Amino acid sequence: MKIIVTVKQVPDTSGKVAVNPDGTLDRASMQTIINPDDMNAVEAALTLKDQLGCKVVAFTMGPPPAEGMLRELMAMGVDEGVLISGREFGGSDTYATSQIVAAGIDTYGVDQDDIIFSGRQAIDGDTAQVGPQIAEKLHLPQVSYAGEIKRDGSSLIVKRMLEDGYMLVKVQTPCLITCVKELNEPRYMTVRGIEECFSKPLTVMSYETLKDHPLIDPTTIGLKGSPTNIYKSFTPPQKGIGVMLEGDGKDTTDKLVGILSAKHII
Repeated sequence: MKIIVTVKQVPDTSGKVAVNPDGTLDRASMQTIINPDDMNAVEAALTLKDQLGCKVVAFTMGPPPAEGMLRELMAMGVDEGVLISGREFGGSDTYATSQIVAAGIDTYGVDQDDIIFSGRQAIDGDTAQVGPQIAEKLHLPQVSYAGEIKRDGSSLIVKRMLEDGYMLVKVQTPCLITCVKELNEPRYMTVRGIEECFSKPLTVMSYETLKDHPLIDPTTIGLKGSPTNIYKSFTPPQKGIGVMLEGDGKDTTDKLVGILSAKHII
């Protein structure tokens, strides 16, 4: 049994967002972090590793510097990293990205008792599409928005979080699960993990490695093969300073009603 975790290096959107002329993010000029939801997926994988002693493999698609992110995950306890990297993959939207990552995972191999974990969504796109699309292209059952995961023999029992409650879903392996932040608290790197992370295996899959896979088609990968395009990217303006109302309950209520009426809100 092994667990595959898909992770993404994303721009730190807490600062200024830089945009290329073609509308894509200028990732080279921005600080990057590991996508927060993906950290919950990594922790879910490592928790099962602690319980079962299984192997955990982290997959990412990105430029060569993304190797550093994979090494960080290895310092947390991940056993192996796979970096899918090539200029031909640049500018891929969610459809193209899922094609490429699914091809990489399929090339690596998915066995009968394997599990794939993904974060719910990435903070640079907020689409929540890539994980489910990977499952569809690998013909695997999937459960999204997992807030609790328990193993039951060759199946998983997943507490799927909804807006107004939850549902319990039992799913057979191999399968793909997308994880939400409520699932767990990601662990930190350890000193021993940092010492060992550079001795763990890391594989780079290039376009040449994957070009013969049925999912890899030059017309459906990269920027030119992406059916969706970014119309505009920008940093939203900061919200204005709020208004504090002082006084007793009746006075502040009257003031609030007056302000909302003046703005035609009520």
